[in-house]
Amino acid sequence: MNTTIMLFLIQDGITNGAVYALLGLALVLVFAVTRVILIPQGEFVTYGALTYASLSSGQMPGTAKLAVVMGIAAFIFDLYVARRSLHWQRVLRSLLLNVVLPALVLGVTYWAAGARAPAGVNVALSLAIVAAIGLSLYRIAFQPLAHTSVLVLLIASVGCHLALQGLGLLFFGAEGQRGPTLLDASAILGPLRFTGQGLAVYGITIAFIIALWLFFGLTLYGKALRATAVNRLGARLVGIRTTLSGQIAFLLASIIGALSGILIVPITTLYYDTGFLIGLKGFIAAIIGGLLSYPLTAIAALMVGIIESFSSFYASNFKEVIVFMLLVPILLLRSLLAPAAVEDEKD
Repeated sequence: MNTTIMLFLIQDGITNGAVYALLGLALVLVFAVTRVILIPQGEFVTYGALTYASLSSGQMPGTAKLAVVMGIAAFIFDLYVARRSLHWQRVLRSLLLNVVLPALVLGVTYWAAGARAPAGVNVALSLAIVAAIGLSLYRIAFQPLAHTSVLVLLIASVGCHLALQGLGLLFFGAEGQRGPTLLDASAILGPLRFTGQGLAVYGITIAFIIALWLFFGLTLYGKALRATAVNRLGARLVGIRTTLSGQIAFLLASIIGALSGILIVPITTLYYDTGFLIGLKGFIAAIIGGLLSYPLTAIAALMVGIIESFSSFYASNFKEVIVFMLLVPILLLRSLLAPAAVEDEKD
């Protein structure tokens, strides 16, 4: 291997690692706030990518209809919970958020699919559709289980993953799709050539991380999320609505997942089940970060991307094995450093 090949591999690894960093940050955010290990994060990637690709090719994505159906179900859940003391303002807000807004997005999506709308419109619609699905998913599947154990939430997460993956096959079929690039410009730095899509990946990832940092540090809702992540009971005692915190966490996670898919789909062909594997690599970064540290998760994601790139060069058949084997020493080290848990014995 010469220096030029090594630089190409590092460049490719950083590009992939930037996407994994976004997914890892989303997983850490959701787990810290809701204790949910968000396995359907991969489906958010797939839905965002294939919705964008479908709209770009003039096809109507089934995810827009799914957002409306799930929104109606979420509204029915809210109506049932509030049946004894109907607060009309709360019911109206739920109606607007869960039914009216997804219906408006569906109408605009019909127009965009028929009119071959510009890439910016397709990106915005894809993000809006997946965001609506993420909000409704939390309301239907996870909010009723908010006070259960992590294991129960994990089982629900696996069930949501399987259901959404099956719906992805129904909506998009078994054939893969690719979308148009977001940026056609390119730049050359020594032996390296940076494509427009690669530059878009770097720029959007950095901008999104900075935006998240400002959101958590400066906004009221961001501080509420941080408080919920640190102490859920304490946050409730001081008047923070932990349900709203969960909704915001899932909203951000779904947007990050959809955005990651949109960044990936011009680079490689995506299938209805590809997002699961991509999400797992973000999960590796989140595990290395202990599902707590955002900076460590981002650094770990870049490391995962670079190791994956070099593995594909030296041993392409074992690329995935090498990447996922990173979990073994990390989990072993954490188990040795963690304090021993004393189990209660029952006679």
